[in-house]
Amino acid sequence: MSVSVRDICEVFFALEEKYDLNYQEIQGCYAWQLIRMHLYYDITRKTEIFGAPQQKALSLADKFATFLPFFKNSLMHNPFSGKYQKDILIFDHPRKVIFNGQYCDIYSKFLVDFLNGSYSFEVLESPYLNHHYTKKQDYIRYTDAIQLGAYVHKKFNKVEFTQKEEELILKVQNDLENAFNIKLNILWMMRTHILNFQYDYKKYIDLFKKRKPKMVFVVVAYENHAIVAAAKHLGIEVIELQHGTITHYHLGYSYPEKTRLNGEIPYFPDKILSFGEYWMNEDFSPIAMENIIPVGFPYFEYQSKDFIDLEVIDNQVLFISQGVIGKYLSKLAFEFAKSHSDLKIIYKLHPGEYETWRQNYPELVEASAFDNFEVIDNSEIPLYKMLAQSNYQVGAFSTAIYEGMMFGCKTFILDVPGVEYLDDLIERGYVFKIEDADDLNDNLENFKPTDYDKNFFFKNLDKELLKRVVDNG
Repeated sequence: MSVSVRDICEVFFALEEKYDLNYQEIQGCYAWQLIRMHLYYDITRKTEIFGAPQQKALSLADKFATFLPFFKNSLMHNPFSGKYQKDILIFDHPRKVIFNGQYCDIYSKFLVDFLNGSYSFEVLESPYLNHHYTKKQDYIRYTDAIQLGAYVHKKFNKVEFTQKEEELILKVQNDLENAFNIKLNILWMMRTHILNFQYDYKKYIDLFKKRKPKMVFVVVAYENHAIVAAAKHLGIEVIELQHGTITHYHLGYSYPEKTRLNGEIPYFPDKILSFGEYWMNEDFSPIAMENIIPVGFPYFEYQSKDFIDLEVIDNQVLFISQGVIGKYLSKLAFEFAKSHSDLKIIYKLHPGEYETWRQNYPELVEASAFDNFEVIDNSEIPLYKMLAQSNYQVGAFSTAIYEGMMFGCKTFILDVPGVEYLDDLIERGYVFKIEDADDLNDNLENFKPTDYDKNFFFKNLDKELLKRVVDNG
């Protein structure tokens, strides 16, 4: 049975309407909200829609080596230490990249720079793969203590569902298993996430009562439900900072009207600061459009300045890989390269693929021997430089696709699982969907994209608008 991202999302939406799932309290919390994205990923894996992300897993030695630092960080950078108040708390993105010579979260850095020196604020930082990469600052505290506490809490506590709760969960599980012909364990998934939520929620209630913030900013709200729930319970405004693509089929954000008939969606932020006006629409947004505020994407704005005027290499084709669809894209690049010795082909791997591509992508290994084919498996060459110098880009649904469009790349999207994320771009004629290497060959020159306003996707930072958001919170 062939299953698509669209199929899964539509089944989710139908079940949410059928069982009123977004408003069902289970063990004192809205448990469906806690597992919605995780269950989606589990189903995409079991239906083999997406492959594994390819990121190297932490070994037992890696985990052991970072166990003591976890304790140290819990003591030395404990967010509960000290008797002071902060008007603004920022929960940034765990993954950090090098920007201006230092590691930072590219989604919240602009906010930190704006606030620094003029506002009372603190950044709460989670570890990434058990490490912290940012330079130590007075305004940074680590959440290691809360994560460590949640780990211990799960070891010594358990969840016992009522008969009514278990019956509902098993009905949903049965419907999903029948829809996709797979086996699921939603009871286990809910138990795990409920235990995490119960501990984290209490801790963030305590933290917010101690720091007394007027507003909380968070990156990836759908991974931080306890933070959102605790803040909203105390009447603190929660604002999410956009960190990637948002579409009708992104279950972190998409709630069509039939899924939210009982009012606002629990654990959803009050406002979203978006890259531009493109990203949300009233068809699937659970909050009013006036609360989706396009302040811009400063990281792209500043990073692109050095490359925006670079001369384009007319015969350069850039493939943008992602771990979950790399097996499809690498085969396409190989087939296309075999018959195009006249073109310079660059295959840019996602950082999560750097260490494993030779084992996972045999066609890519073979293609790398071609004179006109180069595999980029490091971050030494800026992605924006490659985008600026390429006339064409080929990919799936990476945020880099939108960034390439800002550089004027003619864009081709491979018809793979997840292509639904870009349905709107395809329908508008901004990009072209291809089936295979022949399709790419036939349309490389013939496709004429519809004109689009680049600011529609990524605005320059609107500091006045940001100031109004912060001051009026």
